[in-house]
Amino acid sequence: MRPVFAFLLLALICACQAQSDFEEGDNDNDFAEFDDEFVGSNYYTEPAAKNAESNSAGEGAGGDSGSREEQVPPRKQPQVVDDDDDDGLVEEDDEFEHFQDEEEFEGYDGGDAKDPPIDEQAEPKLNIPNIPLHFRTHWDSYWMEMLMVAGLLAYFANFFAGKAKNARLAQLWFSTHKALLDENFALVGDDGKPENENPGLIKESESLYTLWCSGRTCCEGMLVELKMIKRQDLVSLVAGLMRPQLDQVHIKIELTRGLMDSFVFAVGTKKTITKVFKEYTDLSKFCSLVGKPEDRYNVPNGFAVLSEVPEATSAILETRIITALKKYQSYIDYLHISDQFSGPIQQEEGNTLKQLETKPVLLAGFNLPKHAEMETIKPLLLLIFYLMERLKTYRMSKEGKSKSDKNRQRVEEEFLKSTHAARAEAAAQRREDKRKQEKERILADEDPEKQRRWEAKEQKRQAKKNAPKMKRLAVKSL
Repeated sequence: MRPVFAFLLLALICACQAQSDFEEGDNDNDFAEFDDEFVGSNYYTEPAAKNAESNSAGEGAGGDSGSREEQVPPRKQPQVVDDDDDDGLVEEDDEFEHFQDEEEFEGYDGGDAKDPPIDEQAEPKLNIPNIPLHFRTHWDSYWMEMLMVAGLLAYFANFFAGKAKNARLAQLWFSTHKALLDENFALVGDDGKPENENPGLIKESESLYTLWCSGRTCCEGMLVELKMIKRQDLVSLVAGLMRPQLDQVHIKIELTRGLMDSFVFAVGTKKTITKVFKEYTDLSKFCSLVGKPEDRYNVPNGFAVLSEVPEATSAILETRIITALKKYQSYIDYLHISDQFSGPIQQEEGNTLKQLETKPVLLAGFNLPKHAEMETIKPLLLLIFYLMERLKTYRMSKEGKSKSDKNRQRVEEEFLKSTHAARAEAAAQRREDKRKQEKERILADEDPEKQRRWEAKEQKRQAKKNAPKMKRLAVKSL
């Protein structure tokens, strides 16, 4: 078996060698395939003979008919050049001879028709086709635009309607209460000008109107604010559907100093009292919420009371006031009396080094009737005037005054304690500024003796400041 395998292996090697030699020969002579066809063959001679015979036959048959067809000259035989240097033959052929072959242009009429002459002076005629514009005539395609336009129209229509209604309600309130205001104040509707050209309501915005009155005893002036629903704003009206709002009138009377005793008091609906208790400084620092005010002070259900001195609270909530609260419960929002009013709580109160200025005030908030029946709430303004006279005549007992004074002293101590660090820092900064000014003044002086004494003084002060603190203990001898 071994000789057989050896013989097969040798035959395989020989076949591979022959294949490789054959491929190398083909690579060396790329035109070897064509040389075998060109040399010694009638590749071009036979077609040329056939063309000559066909041409002669055509001339004999159509010579008498006078045909104007052009005769196709016989194909030129390629010249074969034998180059001794090259291994193959190179064909010299005309590269444009295919234009003369009829078979290449079958179905093409190559007549003698000539193009029409072109008039260079004539203007070219432009044919513009009538193409219809692309425009959709269906209104369904513009539903978004129609919604936007409808929304804008609704907003502006609501703006003018709401604006007019707010102005009408404000003017109706003023005309209803003008006679009562004229009886109690010398000046009604001050516009801030010396001549008072436009007495009456002042329009602050489309939903806010103000009225200033002055010229009455017990007070320095009265400010009335008519806060209407923002009917001119469509968004606010939609939000009002979720949280209903009411038209309100807010009255602020600045009482004369020393007119009333020192106490803070408030009564109103539970929602409003809870809100103002968190917002106003005097109520949050001096008052506390009274538990079960219906039993203790006989106020209507749903009302809450903030009291500092129970004695003063009982004096204010007398029979007439309680009767008015019950009768006009749906219109009264709150009543606030204070001798320490300083406005809402300041967010940066801890950074202030001085207490805010306080003043005695009487604040009230009333709801306006829904059907513009302003005569219904006219007695509430009389209630305000009655409270002013009541505060003028009421005086607390010694125990009540003592408690009130202790409360004010406690609040002042808390303020000083909370601002102690800030005041100490401010004092240190003032001392440092003073030393800098003194140093600049000494250095500006050209006297070296003064500068030397000042430097010695500063060194002594710094050494005393940096020295450790020691306590002196007295020891008794035995």
